[in-house]
Amino acid sequence: MTHRDDPITPGDAPRGASQDAIEALSREDRTFPPPPGFADQANVRDPDVYERAAADPEGYWAKAARSLDWYRPWDTVLSWDPPNARWFDGGQLNVSVNCLDRHVASGHGDKVAYYWEGEPGDRTRITYAELLAEVCRCANALRGLGVGRGDKVAVYMPMILEMPIAMLACTRIGAVHTVVFGGFSAESLRDRINDAGAKLVVTADGGYRRGKPSALKVNVDDAIADGQAPSVERVLVARRTGQDVTMVEGRDIWWDEVVPRQAPECEPERMESEDPLYLLYTSGTTAKPKGIVHTTAGYLLGAAHTHRTVFDIKDDDVYWCAADIGWVTGHSYILYGPLANRTTGVMYEGTPDFPAPDRWWDIVERYRVSVLYTAPTAIRAHMKWGPQHAAGHDLSSLRLLGSVGEPINPEAWVWYHHHIGGDRCPVVDTWWQTETGAIMIAPLPGLTTTKPGSASRPLPGIEADIVDGDGNPVPPGSGGYLVVKGPWPAMLRGIHGDPERFQKTYWDRFPGTYFPGDGARRDEDGDYWLMGRVDDVMNISGHRLSTTEIESALVSHQSVAEAAVVGTPDDLTGEAIAAFVILKLGTEPSVAFGDELRQHVAAKIGPIAKPKTLLFTPDLPKTRSGKIMRRLLRDIAAGRSLGDTTTLADADVVETIRDASRAGRDEE
Repeated sequence: MTHRDDPITPGDAPRGASQDAIEALSREDRTFPPPPGFADQANVRDPDVYERAAADPEGYWAKAARSLDWYRPWDTVLSWDPPNARWFDGGQLNVSVNCLDRHVASGHGDKVAYYWEGEPGDRTRITYAELLAEVCRCANALRGLGVGRGDKVAVYMPMILEMPIAMLACTRIGAVHTVVFGGFSAESLRDRINDAGAKLVVTADGGYRRGKPSALKVNVDDAIADGQAPSVERVLVARRTGQDVTMVEGRDIWWDEVVPRQAPECEPERMESEDPLYLLYTSGTTAKPKGIVHTTAGYLLGAAHTHRTVFDIKDDDVYWCAADIGWVTGHSYILYGPLANRTTGVMYEGTPDFPAPDRWWDIVERYRVSVLYTAPTAIRAHMKWGPQHAAGHDLSSLRLLGSVGEPINPEAWVWYHHHIGGDRCPVVDTWWQTETGAIMIAPLPGLTTTKPGSASRPLPGIEADIVDGDGNPVPPGSGGYLVVKGPWPAMLRGIHGDPERFQKTYWDRFPGTYFPGDGARRDEDGDYWLMGRVDDVMNISGHRLSTTEIESALVSHQSVAEAAVVGTPDDLTGEAIAAFVILKLGTEPSVAFGDELRQHVAAKIGPIAKPKTLLFTPDLPKTRSGKIMRRLLRDIAAGRSLGDTTTLADADVVETIRDASRAGRDEE
């Protein structure tokens, strides 16, 4: 694989550039160095940091850990007996103290912690001193409701300020929170409550979704009715929408009747480094959700350190991670990392296109957001709606852009860089998981020359590799299995209540080595290109092709808004490629245009990558976090019955696609 020596410069694609120009810039052989002047002020600017961290990873992490406040320093940095790691044993600290108290004590209590915006347009802000007082009040209320150190608390809330307040209150008293995304059903909530053994549920009457109140308290009632969640003793309910809810006497209590009357001081618990901090359940597309266990010191260090280095966070930044706190992205990069770094953040309750497709850009302009972190799914949605919505707002405050959640296709990367970043903002494409706790592979924006679609390379202190089926490193230019060979502070410490599943899921495939389940390839420069889940890598006539590569080729066509690709059994080639395509507004689907797209893919990648079947669809099956559920598309393409669809944002989409697919097969 070759790469051009002449890196791209900010002037190469003027705003309003043609589709051909955008496509040219998104080629894998184009490079984007740090913008002029950015490297000079970057938090990380020494290229030797990678080598130093590799030579002494424990020393690297120990130095980083001194940025936290400790009641008692650690005795040992690391004890490692794969798959069991213990970081900073003997150390004592409290997460809420690191996120709040120390900033207030150092004279920064008046700094804004969050600008909060509700979907209906209501707005508020909360300073670090105000947030500390509210967290203490909530912590005292939790203690009054019988919650203590080691107890489990389920948090099932919309994106309102009571959500981070409740989570931080748990950390203050040593309770273990498990946040359940507010879009999940009563059944999904019940499964997580029961697996965790939650003693208390914190919820709200409802939240807003596209202009309408959505139910939350009623789902809690359904989840715990008739003794179906026997561990739950109390339910704490915040008022958000004002909708009527049922309050069970002796069990349910309103937030505003108990929290505000508490004292604004609360003595924090001195937690051990390896004490559990939270459980977070993966969505479980094929099996029972996994309760990922994260602990106190290592997790907080990983979140704070990567937030500061990857996003180059400065004291005057206004930072917006446009995720939901119900997912790990929100845990690490809305709550714990930013607050530990005394950052001013933005929280938004609603969707990107309500009441109009420019809602995000209005928020960026209003709060002068300087760092934006979002998912490729959202970027592609904005591409579909068109760049005119961003062009109508002043986005000049932006200085860095981030991507998270799945591999980003090169055209979306360049569109983001060009239309949102004005060709002046580095784009940090990040790879990590619920299980890793913090970013693992990403550019360092003051050092890294980036390539559209590549997550660059493992961060300093992370020992990752790409191996073949026997665990041997693959040569440059080859693909294989992504692995992490050494421990890192924010790593999961297990699956709650199921050590055998922990071992089998992550450690048995390559003994002693963490296997996240993703495929990747490494180019001649050593940069990593994530290929998605291993089950999203297809074997076509002996050729390994990633769904991401083919999806990127499809989306590079100027008429395609989004695409998903899966492999389906084929008697001749072993697997065949099935593509599901969403067209941009104004383009009509036809057999001829389907053939044109197949040829477009063949021209981009090669004839072997040409989809055997191509279906135009108005939408794709996605989880509520925005990830495409390719498992369901594989079932549709193969004509199989569908599995669990409870995590879908819109279950009707699956039936629409399946009906169209059946009609297509009938026509054949």
